[in-house]
Amino acid sequence: MTVAPQLPPRDDVRSDIVRAATRLLREQGAQAVTTRAVAQAAGVQAPTIYRLFGDKNGLVDAVAEAVLAAYVATKADTTPGDPLADLRSGWRRHVEFGLTNPELFRLLGTRGPDDPSPATVAGVDVLRSRVRRLAAAGLLRVDEQRATTMIHAAGTGVILALLETPAPQRDPGLAEAMLDAVLGGILTTAPVTPDPTVTAVAVTFAATAPDLPGLTDAERALLTEWIHRALTLLRRPHG
Repeated sequence: MTVAPQLPPRDDVRSDIVRAATRLLREQGAQAVTTRAVAQAAGVQAPTIYRLFGDKNGLVDAVAEAVLAAYVATKADTTPGDPLADLRSGWRRHVEFGLTNPELFRLLGTRGPDDPSPATVAGVDVLRSRVRRLAAAGLLRVDEQRATTMIHAAGTGVILALLETPAPQRDPGLAEAMLDAVLGGILTTAPVTPDPTVTAVAVTFAATAPDLPGLTDAERALLTEWIHRALTLLRRPHG
């Protein structure tokens, strides 16, 4: 009687593949992360990777999730207080993660807008929530979407600029200077007091409108539409 060999559990095989891909990425760079190389390093057949991850992007997403989870686990979980301090803290963690995981950061950056990595989407969602807190506090003079896009673009750009510079020659203050430059363009001139300009008031109102009591869902949706329409006009030159 022949006994069929016991196969390792699916989760174990998946973990082995993710670890193998992560090791290849760190030791040999993004170009080494091919399905064939990862399969060989993990001791599996290439079709196993397609069955478990769908394609190479699915595998990269799994690697990003694992690396990000390990990174976050080393950071203290703080309760958000001042929205500006919270934004600065998130910015520093983002920059540190990119510099600590350069090959993964570059690999995620090659994904097109039609197929973003879940890790990237989740990061933007976190940023968006931080920007909303700034808006609700009356600290923004541009709309939330523009503020989020500016911060995200600056964060990606400064990490890539630092990665392109040899470590000994990097400007240690560049990331903070970049954030300060962006904040100078999106924050009210005096954060300790409300900015009376029309745009700042509209941005603050847009952030708090969803929580206004006594409105039906339809009324709240209509109010939000009007506010965002006004903000769109205000963003135009001489609007």
